[in-house]
Amino acid sequence: MTDTDAETSTSLTSGSVLPGVEIVAAIRRVATVTALALMVYVTFTRGSAGACVGGVGADGGHIDANGDPTDVVPQCISLTLEPSPVVIIAVVLTFVVALTLVIRRAQTVPAALQILDRATIVILAITAVSLVVSLVWFGLLPIRDWSPDGEWGFLFPFPFGAVDLSISSMSASVSG
Repeated sequence: MTDTDAETSTSLTSGSVLPGVEIVAAIRRVATVTALALMVYVTFTRGSAGACVGGVGADGGHIDANGDPTDVVPQCISLTLEPSPVVIIAVVLTFVVALTLVIRRAQTVPAALQILDRATIVILAITAVSLVVSLVWFGLLPIRDWSPDGEWGFLFPFPFGAVDLSISSMSASVSG
């Protein structure tokens, strides 16, 4: 703990006579960081992408990927990125394990504060890395190369994010 941290801790807890008030303040800080980090992760780990092989021709009929008329309705793929429950569970477990370690192993106030500071760092790292990796990975998925007739597969960003894949027939048509 630095001198600035000690001054801030003292100023926040100087009016209290409660023994261990510094630990309670640190637990409150870790709980707040956990809630905010999860809120940011859940809010921003979102995305969607889609593509259709073929489409609708000028005459209102369906065309394939080469632009040739066909009677077969083109297939479409849709991917949706959502937060992973694994990340949420990992963050909550980190918080709970930190509290357990403070209760069972911390012999002094500085030892308890060190455990809680490290838990804060781990929680922020889990959520930041998961957010960045899931968004970048999702953005790099080669969805435009998808073809229902060929070999294809996507490697999703598990456990950083959850992806829902949906394949359906094209529903839109143009009427002249």
